[in-house]
Amino acid sequence: MSIGGKTEKAKSTSTLLELIFYTKEDINVFYWGGRILIYAAMLWFAIQFIASPIESNFAGISFMHMINLPFHEAGHIFLRPFGSLITSLGGSIFQLLAPVICLFVLLVQTRDTFGASVALWWFGQNFFDMAPYIDDARSLSLPLVGGNYGHSSPYGFHDWEYILTETGLLQYDHLLARTSIAFGTLCFILSLIWGAVVLYKQFKNLE
Repeated sequence: MSIGGKTEKAKSTSTLLELIFYTKEDINVFYWGGRILIYAAMLWFAIQFIASPIESNFAGISFMHMINLPFHEAGHIFLRPFGSLITSLGGSIFQLLAPVICLFVLLVQTRDTFGASVALWWFGQNFFDMAPYIDDARSLSLPLVGGNYGHSSPYGFHDWEYILTETGLLQYDHLLARTSIAFGTLCFILSLIWGAVVLYKQFKNLE
């Protein structure tokens, strides 16, 4: 690689780091204190989600599930014109899309890098939210919306039973659920590191 190419790559890396770790020059101590509390909650619940086995459905009974659920149901509605498989996938797609949109808005438009780290945490949490549902594709024992259960509902009502059956992947439900947990855990770790660095930089800029 030429010297000019290395220089351009270094500039791009520097610009990306400046975007990700941007901090205002003057930080209000009360706002910073509130962010510390939010960070502590992120860390606490990340530990709870990671430590809880999929079979416990901890994510499904947590307060975060009720936040994710409206986006999940909206995905089924908005993607209905694209066929049954995409409609079933739409729930999971939209509950992942919501935090991604928040992340980019906070990072690029409002320049709130700590808020963006929270959005990344939320993105990761959605993988924990989906994991018990994926893991249930064969057993069909989890309660679903409306008080139904997969084993007593018509075929297609349980999203992941339908998705994995139609794609020939039903025997991999447990593997896919654990992969979802692993990816969510990675997002948790990255978001907590990101948030910690931003909070440290903000601490140095306290008014």
